[in-house]
Amino acid sequence: MNKPELLIPAGSLENLYIAVAYGADAVYIGGEAFGLRAKAKNFDQQKMIQGITYAHGHGVKVYVTANIIAHNEDIDQARAYFKELLEIQPDGVIIADPGMLMVAKEVMPDMEFHLSTQANNTNYATMQFWHQQGVKRVVVARELSLEEITTAKQKVPDTLDFEAFVHGAMCISYSGRCLLSNYMSGRDANKGACTHPCRWTYHLVEETRPGEYMPVYENERGTYIYNSKDLCLISHIDQLVASGIDSFKIEGRMKTALYVATVTKTWREAIDDYFSDPDVYASKLAYYEAEVRKCTHRQFTTGFYFGKPDGDEQIYTSNTYTRSYTFVGKGIDYDPIKKLAHIQQRNKFVVGDTLEVLKTNGKNIEFIVDTMYNIEGEIVREAPHPKQDIWIEVDFEILPNEIIRRPADQDSA
Repeated sequence: MNKPELLIPAGSLENLYIAVAYGADAVYIGGEAFGLRAKAKNFDQQKMIQGITYAHGHGVKVYVTANIIAHNEDIDQARAYFKELLEIQPDGVIIADPGMLMVAKEVMPDMEFHLSTQANNTNYATMQFWHQQGVKRVVVARELSLEEITTAKQKVPDTLDFEAFVHGAMCISYSGRCLLSNYMSGRDANKGACTHPCRWTYHLVEETRPGEYMPVYENERGTYIYNSKDLCLISHIDQLVASGIDSFKIEGRMKTALYVATVTKTWREAIDDYFSDPDVYASKLAYYEAEVRKCTHRQFTTGFYFGKPDGDEQIYTSNTYTRSYTFVGKGIDYDPIKKLAHIQQRNKFVVGDTLEVLKTNGKNIEFIVDTMYNIEGEIVREAPHPKQDIWIEVDFEILPNEIIRRPADQDSA
């Protein structure tokens, strides 16, 4: 069995650095156009070059998304964009639209192409067709069961790789092909501008009684009728590997640095444990699940992998995330002589707080903030300013890009 690639979302250059630090095998990023996360920070040409150079220097691959469903006006711009990518040389380009693939192949004939889940890859014949068009990898549709994925993998050529989402937010629409956002707000989900109307609350209006809003209930639990739980398969790595999936894909180019660090570290550890000793992996399932809950998340589901979801896979009472930890800073460097860690603040923390360093290698370290200094070298009792430079006295090394978090129950302190 081949060890699957761990593929991590990077919606910003900072998140790319963090994904690399915590053990990603590959990251996927978006440019300023043609990807499906227009509200992510994304990468201009210079940042893309910087990110790819950094990742390649650490043995990590970079795939660029260009998976919009294109309209006429997009084609000439896409051709110009692909010429830029030809110079930048990522490891692969993710595409959904046949016309976009045709143009990309003309401009970048030697590029590796991955077929986005937006292309609705639900059967082996479709996958074989796309492979014949030059696609090296398909991202299987989220609505496939593990049995369907296994069967398809057995029927396609060995030269076609399978990538599958194993963690993160779920669309309620067919492999992301959703018209709700465009219809309700004029912002096209299939061109990267989704407003997430699946997370809104709804009422019913009868046309002869305008202005009379009747709540929509399902067993009186709530009104968020499209709001899916988040996918999490970290306890099923053995079955995922046995199915032949080549790349484990984490969703989340809109997510925080804490999410990227937490999920990358935990999935890296779980995959490595499984391939080192399956019994060790099996003994740590509760630990892995507890760890991935230490960043913002919804309740978890296994999606379609083990059967079609029912009403229990929706969250009817709220569209908010659960948050048990707050991202308070990241490591910049460490002075072993003075025992001072240089931290860039992200949320306020104060002397006396109990913080935890999410270590890139080894066990996380918890500590109490005792003494800290500002950029002028003055002793301070709090770090209240966004991205403030702070030095903390600690007797262990905090490495660059290591994330520092605080239990959310201390936030009001």
